This record gives sequence, structure tokens and C-alpha cells, in this order.
Amino acid sequence: MSNWSDLLLELNQMGSPFDFLRRKYLRRLHEYTGRNIIAYYSGFLQKPELQMNNAVNDNDKNGFMTAINGLNTDLGLDLILHTPGGDTAATESLVDYLWQKFGGNIRCFVPQMAMSAGTMIACSCSEIWMGRHSSLGPVDPQFNGIPAHGVIEEFNRALSEIQANPQTIPLWQAIVAKYPPAFLGECEKAIKWSTELVTTWLLRNMLSKYPNKETVVKAIVNEIIDHSISYAHNRHLSAEKCESIGLNIQHLESDQELQDRLLSVHHIYYHTLSSTPSFKIIENHESKAFIMQAQQMIVPVPQAIQPMVGQQPMQQPTEGAKP
Repeated sequence: MSNWSDLLLELNQMGSPFDFLRRKYLRRLHEYTGRNIIAYYSGFLQKPELQMNNAVNDNDKNGFMTAINGLNTDLGLDLILHTPGGDTAATESLVDYLWQKFGGNIRCFVPQMAMSAGTMIACSCSEIWMGRHSSLGPVDPQFNGIPAHGVIEEFNRALSEIQANPQTIPLWQAIVAKYPPAFLGECEKAIKWSTELVTTWLLRNMLSKYPNKETVVKAIVNEIIDHSISYAHNRHLSAEKCESIGLNIQHLESDQELQDRLLSVHHIYYHTLSSTPSFKIIENHESKAFIMQAQQMIVPVPQAIQPMVGQQPMQQPTEGAKP
């Protein structure tokens, strides 16, 4: 018989109903695929006010270290991505870490959205599983919402119009003056960096065995990095579109059981992020999780006004036992 302390410890290990269900459905997916599962979920749709924390950043490395610890890496990895993207340097570091642990034996699953840097991560995998409801996005670099390609286009247009008509100099001076020194060079470097990363990752894994891989990769990179082609950084690229430009897309509709189990995982993560303070979860099928939460604070206000609850990011890595 378990005593009071043993039962309390067991209850704490079980966690909340959300924890219980997430781990249940992650295990079901693992039982079907026979591969390691890591879910990387951001609450960017539920908690947009935590924009910087929702994005891919260097702190995510701790989450992946937690989730990978103890896994049999020979089984490969199925990475479930739901993210708005984020920092290029952090993305490069994460992809390098996953490559060192699993090599090219990584499949990416996109239940809904893997935008920007999320698309870059997907391009580093051997294949990308998408449904009719899934979206990738352009990976053109941004500086505080300003597209790097757009800045270069604006500078080139200014140069062209000034050469054709010097009287436009005062107009273009006012426009160009809004950019800080060396900004044009930083934009050019950012574009080159993203281009080199995606090109390298596609060539070494997803398209490594294609006979005309250089041509295919060049077409893919041109399509997803050139802002003049994508028009908007938040443009949603469907599975059909991604396949048409040359990415190795596998369709979830081709395996209904796989799709059902994956979407069950997706929906419980969505419920967790909607109904709890959690804003980012990195978790594996063995119940090891790294969870970051928004700390609730009561803000003092005059008595005539109802209290308001604000949110501040708080990191809470957890490693749960199997419920």
C-alpha cells in the first residue's frame, strides 16, 4: 500500500489533465511510427503579446536537450513543428544540433503552420509531411518587420530614379534617411546568410540524391527567399505549392491513421496553450517536457476599476514521469 507521501508524489508526477492527454497522444503516435517524437509548439496564436518569447530563440536549445536526453537516436526523429519562426542564428544552432544527434534521419510534420525560420528547419529534414490544412512560409529575412529585400529594392529604385532625374534627390533623401548607417549592408548579409543555410541543408539531406539537385535547390530558394516573388512574409504556402517548387512533401491524407494520430496531438497542444499559462512546449513521447509559462501578476488599480491580470514570460522546464 502507498502511503500519503507516495500518493502525493505520484499525483504531482501525473501533472494536469493537459499533461496527461498530451503524453497519451504522443505515445500513440510513437506506437504507430516506431520513431522518436518531439513536439515543438509555440503559443503565438494564443498569446501574441509574448512575441519574442514565442519565436525560435537560443533558449529553445535547452528544451531540445531535455527532450533528446535518453532517446535512442538510432530510431530517427519525427519533429512536429508549430511556430511563427524566429532568430536565424538560433535556427542554425538548433538545426546543427539535431543534425549531430540524428543525422539526416529526421522527418518534419506540420499540422498547421511552420513559418519563416520554421520553414528553414523543415527544409533541413529528409521530408516534410503536410495536409491540406498545413502551411509553410517565405524565409526572407526581416528587420523589425521590414523585409531585407524590400530595403535593397528601395535603395536600388532611389539610385535609378536619382540618376534619371536629379530633382528627385530631396524626396529620396527623406526616405533613405530613415535607415541607420550600414543597414543596407546588413540586409545584404542577412539575405546571403539565409540563402546559404537553406541551400546547404537541402543539398545535404532532402535533395541529396536528386540527379539535378543544384537546379532544384536554386529554384526552391529563389521561391521562398525572394520577397519580390512571395510578396509578403506571412504568406501561407500550401502543401501543393511547396511540392510544386520542388520540396519533398509527403501528404498526410495518404495515411489516414497517421493523420488522425498527428492531429490528435496537435489539438491537445492547442488546448494546452489556450487554457494554461504555457506559451512554448518542447516535449517527447517519453513524457520529458520543457515548458515555458507566462507568470500571472495582479496589477494594482483604483478600487473603482476591476483588477486586471497581466502576463510576463517565465521559464518552467519540467520533466514529467509517465502518467
